[in-house]
Amino acid sequence: MRKEVLIVSREKGCSMDAKELEGDVRGLYSPDTKAAYACFLRLKAESEAGNAVYRFWDDFAGMIASENSYVRTRGLLLIAENAKWDADHKLDGVLPRYLEHILDEKPITARQCISALKSIVSARRDLVPEIREALETADTGRYNANMRPLIERDIAGVLKMMEG
Repeated sequence: MRKEVLIVSREKGCSMDAKELEGDVRGLYSPDTKAAYACFLRLKAESEAGNAVYRFWDDFAGMIASENSYVRTRGLLLIAENAKWDADHKLDGVLPRYLEHILDEKPITARQCISALKSIVSARRDLVPEIREALETADTGRYNANMRPLIERDIAGVLKMMEG
């Protein structure tokens, strides 16, 4: 009987029930980085399979303002992964804040943000002009000599992808 209830409570394309999804969204803030990363990976996989995670969009949007760079990164990546499910066009309101992270204080977060833009561009070609402008005007001079060329290469890769 319990098995039937769980199957009924699962959304189409989702292997997790609502409580599991909610638990993993809460877990994204865990001080235990391994546990938080495991939650992120499960939510990312669910986002690839279907739109069940999209309902937590506002949570992810809030995460990108976190002082913790790991939390910011998880929020950025889950927004990008769920852009394809954004029938409500919530991305339009979040994009300016999202694009600020192209030059995040933490270069690893900046690189993750830039790379994730490929998913956003694939889902929302109408946002290419705004994304292109942000990438082309990004001043990478704030980063050290080791990270700057990597970030510039990431930016070039997304710009090239947008040409196609």
